[in-house]
Amino acid sequence: MKKLAFAVIALALGASGAAQADAVLVLNSEDASYSILSRSSRIELARHPVGREPHHVIVTPDGKEMLIGSTVTNELLGLDIKTGERKRIVKDIIDPYHMGFSPDGKWFVTAAYRLDHVDIFHADGYRLAGRIFIDGLPSHMAFDLESKTVFVTLQQSGRVAAFDLKTQTLKWNVPVGNAPAGIVMLPDDKRLLVALTGEDGIVVVDPKDGSVKSTLQTGKGAHNFWPKGDGRRYFLSNRVEGTVSLIDTTEMKVVGNVRVQGGPDCMDITPDGKELWVTQRFLRRVAVIDLEQMKVVASIPVGKSPHGVFMMKSGAVVPASGLVRTTSTAGETK
Repeated sequence: MKKLAFAVIALALGASGAAQADAVLVLNSEDASYSILSRSSRIELARHPVGREPHHVIVTPDGKEMLIGSTVTNELLGLDIKTGERKRIVKDIIDPYHMGFSPDGKWFVTAAYRLDHVDIFHADGYRLAGRIFIDGLPSHMAFDLESKTVFVTLQQSGRVAAFDLKTQTLKWNVPVGNAPAGIVMLPDDKRLLVALTGEDGIVVVDPKDGSVKSTLQTGKGAHNFWPKGDGRRYFLSNRVEGTVSLIDTTEMKVVGNVRVQGGPDCMDITPDGKELWVTQRFLRRVAVIDLEQMKVVASIPVGKSPHGVFMMKSGAVVPASGLVRTTSTAGETK
């Protein structure tokens, strides 16, 4: 029956190649489900159950699967990146709230927001290398380009912690501001951007020691990042203010803003680079932003508390940096 359901989705989207380029996946955290949308028709085609409280979805280093983390059922669901077909379930991954692969594909890391620990696995077989308990609600993560360090935001304590991947030990743990959430390593490997959901902007952090080098005001409830794709500009969702900012990281200034109602959260860009899709946490919808006009042109109903939005495309291979397609679930800072 599951294979039949996916076949129906493919037929609804058209021919096989068109289906792969047109399908969009959205996680509905509080409905314990994920939606399959048609990008061109802007409608929900199907909705499928998944564990409990799915928060994030990432791509495996080989580019063949999407992994959805179900935090309450302690498992990963693997979906075929082209068709969305269910391929496998990985058990005993404890509270995989946020997760990512190191750039070299050797390490898999999870942040257990609910249980206050960070788990570092050998990516081959998801073998646990080390578990580090740390207070403060470990939330989002980023890696250095050499795959030596993973950086994790601690929302409750207002800190960022750095962990050595090879030894599974803490390198540093420093305060950066109120309720840090999204974090991204810039291409120069010398600057971390950290969004402060408890404040109105971001901070630039030195990955060597966690020191704050500068700040940038964006909007109230700055939460999560998504790259525009040029290595220079990044989108940032300001969840409380209800805007999405475009940041030029070379000049470190805001170069654009779009009003997005309902708690904008996660983002992804369409394959043609013309649209930014943004989950609207509090409205059970996904907004579509026309990037040439820089305005919302559509809003699509989905399930309760939508986070991750992922553009399924033929032959898609995302760099093993573990770009995260989802962010939080219930709560104002999570």
